[in-house]
Amino acid sequence: MTTSALIRTLDERGYIHQCTDLAGLDEAAGAGVVTGYIGFDMTAPSLHVGSLVQIMLLRRLQQAGGRPIVLLGGATTKVGDPTGRDESRKMLSDADIAHNMASIRGVFEKFLTFGDGPTDAVMVNNDDWLARYGYIDFLREYGTHFTINRMLSFDSVKLRLEREQPMTFLEFNYMLMQAVDYLELNRRVGCTLQMGGSDQWGNIVNGVELCRRVDGANVFGLTTPLLATASGAKMGKTAAGAVWLNADMLSAYEYWQYWRNAEDADVARFMKLFTDLPLDEIGRYGAMQGADINTAKIALANAATAMLHGAAAARDAEATAQAVFTGGGAGAALPTVETPRAEIAGLRVADALKRAGLAESNGEAKRHIKAGAVSVNNVAVSDELAVLTDADIDADGVVKLSVGKKRHALLRAV
Repeated sequence: MTTSALIRTLDERGYIHQCTDLAGLDEAAGAGVVTGYIGFDMTAPSLHVGSLVQIMLLRRLQQAGGRPIVLLGGATTKVGDPTGRDESRKMLSDADIAHNMASIRGVFEKFLTFGDGPTDAVMVNNDDWLARYGYIDFLREYGTHFTINRMLSFDSVKLRLEREQPMTFLEFNYMLMQAVDYLELNRRVGCTLQMGGSDQWGNIVNGVELCRRVDGANVFGLTTPLLATASGAKMGKTAAGAVWLNADMLSAYEYWQYWRNAEDADVARFMKLFTDLPLDEIGRYGAMQGADINTAKIALANAATAMLHGAAAARDAEATAQAVFTGGGAGAALPTVETPRAEIAGLRVADALKRAGLAESNGEAKRHIKAGAVSVNNVAVSDELAVLTDADIDADGVVKLSVGKKRHALLRAV
């Protein structure tokens, strides 16, 4: 039976998959402030929804009186996590990593309270300690605590080898670096909990064991289930691409639509994981059937969007959806691309779709047109060579572009 608010919350909301010592962690969380961390590599300018469960896990830790640490992988990004991949990650330059790090940092402030208090979140960069090691020093100090036999048994390595895909020696060192992160954080700030997705279990166990072997420290590891939609699709991916968390890469309206279009079977589960809605309220939404489930989906979309983009953006997104789907209008929150008025007239519809982010290439845009999925100002377009005219710019100076019933964007004349 759990006694701490942390473990009770994580259990009730579905975050727990594996734990190195659940009873011990429960006791520690009930006795005082638990400091826990999750690492995020800087492989893109934004995290996407696939990382959101980990961010929410840090939020739950703070809500339960713990201290969250956001570990930015300035050093580990230079190597690349091989977990779940059949090929090496693209090598990024120091400048790319620094740019991505600066771009990503702000998202965490939407979910966590940072400061100097005992339960305030902190953000650290593992390049601060990993970069100071000389290669021989690193191997001598930590290499003796890892056996090749053990490392080959972890899924991140074993699956790659079973598929006869090469793994570089650089990638092979990733798990050592991650283990040293845990040891450093335990020494520096008393961190006793590392968390992550279930695919990180081997790496987390390595860190727990390294802390015990080197310093005799009693620390814990906890993983969440790997999330997929009810139909088996990977979280954070859609037909239109990744569901980014940065507003400059995905608008609040598009983010709202992602949650609004959740599968019926996922609504209550997503509410538990990705919102702060009370469990009894989630239970009422989860019991809805038939057309009423749309009310629950709107509640999910509003709560998730408000947490990332603010309550006003969530309200605007809902109002825009109402205008687009009920009234056939445009709506203020639709993704908007400002375009010189002189460039709109004569612009091929296919090019306009690409410019508005509704197609990745002219070829894809033409396929949408050929399939009968494209409309301009709610009027279907069937000619792959069709062009926009001045008449397509409405009184508000916009042209509404649509692909199917759910994807819309505006070209705004400037």
